[in-house]
Amino acid sequence: MFTQATDKHVAVFIAEGMEEIEALTVVDLLYRAGIPCETVSITNTNAVASSHDVTVVCDTEISNTRFDFDDYDMLVLPGGMPGTTHLGECDDLTEQVVRFINDGRQVAAICAAPTVLAKLGVLEGRHATCFPDLQQVLVDNGAILEQDEVVVDGNITTSKGMGTAIPFGLAIVAHYRGQEFADDLARKIVFAR
Repeated sequence: MFTQATDKHVAVFIAEGMEEIEALTVVDLLYRAGIPCETVSITNTNAVASSHDVTVVCDTEISNTRFDFDDYDMLVLPGGMPGTTHLGECDDLTEQVVRFINDGRQVAAICAAPTVLAKLGVLEGRHATCFPDLQQVLVDNGAILEQDEVVVDGNITTSKGMGTAIPFGLAIVAHYRGQEFADDLARKIVFAR
């Protein structure tokens, strides 16, 4: 269960004030599924404090001269505040999110982070969800609001928040390994639906 199953790589972007459960649940599930994943700090240091003052030590930084977005198949944006605000203010990241989506490549966002996508204009006419208190931001930017825990619309995956981090991570696993594999992984971690 812990061997590399694909050459596709996922980047999970870590900002000061992010929700650690939303970030690290995805990393954990991808690891268990054998899907290569790296945590990427959007700051100039690899040690980043979460919204609950938990320090996450990232694999690399977006400012690293060797960092290349094209090394990744999917970009994942965890939520949390003020982490989501920081993600939205990171021009290097937001430019690549738009490019990935326009090129048909995968982008996933959870909790408040889908509002970053909405404000970039990439959710217009697309089905999406986010943290309930912020759903109007999606509507105001042309998204078709859904109330499911996880919404997949083509190459964009969105989810509601910390309580949906496991279904969100499993949806990403299903993208790479198929639904049967994701369902088996859910059983192995004793995730009951």
